[in-house]
Amino acid sequence: MTPPPTYCPQCGTPLETQHDGERERPTCPSCGFVYYDNPDPVVAALVEHEGDVLLARNKGWPETWYGLVSGFLERGETPEAATLRELKEELGLDGEIVAMIGVYAFAEMHQLIVAYHVRATGTVRLGDELADYKRVPPDRLKPWPMGTGHAVRDWLRTHGYLDA
Repeated sequence: MTPPPTYCPQCGTPLETQHDGERERPTCPSCGFVYYDNPDPVVAALVEHEGDVLLARNKGWPETWYGLVSGFLERGETPEAATLRELKEELGLDGEIVAMIGVYAFAEMHQLIVAYHVRATGTVRLGDELADYKRVPPDRLKPWPMGTGHAVRDWLRTHGYLDA
């Protein structure tokens, strides 16, 4: 996470911590600028390809860590378009959005994740950000306790692989 700014990005005055009725926020005493420190929007794709779910391992992650294809929502993109862009960039696949799985707060990374079920076609070609991927039959897929793991849990429940 990036630390809050020390100086106002509008006028350069040192920011002061002020309580705004909800919480303490860095605020400019000169121009009134308030630094809200909102979470970053992230999209995630539970990728269904040829009957399996594809999990990806980013470069720099431990060899046992795999997760959903994910990335940041960029200015001017819809979450759906960003999800399909990330699928193409990371796995080289084309896809169609089947359904939204849900929206999840990922406080540890200061993110808000919008997750989709995506049906993909094509041949997997790893993008620059990935070290590996693996195929998991849906009945063997297990959710993990944080981040995109909550979307996996909800997708598995919706599709009858986990008890409600």
